[in-house]
Amino acid sequence: MNDADNKNDGLFSRGMIAVLIAQFLSALADNALLFAAIAMLKAHAAPSWQTPMLQEAFVVAFIFLAPFVGPFADAWPKGRVMLVANAMKFVGAAAMLLGLHPLIAYNLVGLGAAAYSPAKYGILSELVGADKLVKANGMMEGSTIVAILLGAVLGGMLADASASMALTAICVCYLLAAGANALIPRLPAAHRLERFSPLALVRDFWVALGMLVRNRDARFSLLGTSVFWGSGSTLRLLLVAWVPVALGIADLSMPANMSGAVAIGIAFGAAGAASLVRLDTVNRALPAGILIGLVIIAFAHVTHLYMAIALLVLVGACGGFYVVPLNALLQEKGHETVGAGHAVAVQNFFENFAMLGLVGLYTLMDRSGFPVVESATMFGGVVLIAIGLLAVYRIRSKSLGETQNAY
Repeated sequence: MNDADNKNDGLFSRGMIAVLIAQFLSALADNALLFAAIAMLKAHAAPSWQTPMLQEAFVVAFIFLAPFVGPFADAWPKGRVMLVANAMKFVGAAAMLLGLHPLIAYNLVGLGAAAYSPAKYGILSELVGADKLVKANGMMEGSTIVAILLGAVLGGMLADASASMALTAICVCYLLAAGANALIPRLPAAHRLERFSPLALVRDFWVALGMLVRNRDARFSLLGTSVFWGSGSTLRLLLVAWVPVALGIADLSMPANMSGAVAIGIAFGAAGAASLVRLDTVNRALPAGILIGLVIIAFAHVTHLYMAIALLVLVGACGGFYVVPLNALLQEKGHETVGAGHAVAVQNFFENFAMLGLVGLYTLMDRSGFPVVESATMFGGVVLIAIGLLAVYRIRSKSLGETQNAY
């Protein structure tokens, strides 16, 4: 089966269904694992600053493996790459269950996640055409969001009952995800490697990064998605500290459930973007991005549970409407230039640097005893300023481009 044949199969082909099932199970386990790891840290009376350090341990793998995972995803059938990556995640979760320190074990899971990400998004442009890519992304995000919702809720509940039981269930999910990966049709490799040379791959990565940064649309997408995912990772960790202070609830289930509220919102936002935004109208997503920071600032000062949940759903809805078109834009530009796997690897590099920076800032504030409400307010302000500046830059560069084309 060639590439064109795969794309003619549409949004409900065997390949797409297998990808969505595998992504659901893998994302379910990923999101449950965070709360299981937090429970393990609490069981060992670890200092509070180690909780945000979990995310740091996870994203470091994305940054250091960025030059290699894109070519790896493009050099092999992407379904098989996803299978290997889920097996690596299983090893990390099993190691945590067997007693390895959560920070080290979570780093091992990060290695698998770093390899998984370019393949799971890169495969979409091989399964569907450009006219269906935003909808395919919406389906992928929808599957992911439902998994985030259930993973966070179930992870928090199981971790409160027994961290070991939670980790056992997570290991089973990773194995089932690998099984679903095996059902993905064997697609041709996008760009086979003539030889394996780490230095050559690093040079190739920087060439791909440079090409994407010089492309106006790809640069916009890289910066925009980086701010979103960096802020999302920080918000999820902030909730663990914010809920006891603002709402007086001390268990892990409530922050997990509130993370699920964000996921519900993202699902609605992703569905709206799939219906209302195309690649040529991607600027429609910008107002929703700006609202994310404003709503987080308002949320930081809420003390009523249902109001907090409503605002988190709104944060998620704005985020889903904002990030799905930007993801599709980058995949299309990447597929046209450096290969979808390379493009997603560069995107992961940018996004995880943003996560490293924002989570690192929150970790420093936590270690210095900075009040969590003020931390959340500052965090919302950073998101507001970052996306606001990006929107101004995007509109000005588009206007300049149209002016130059007119002459």
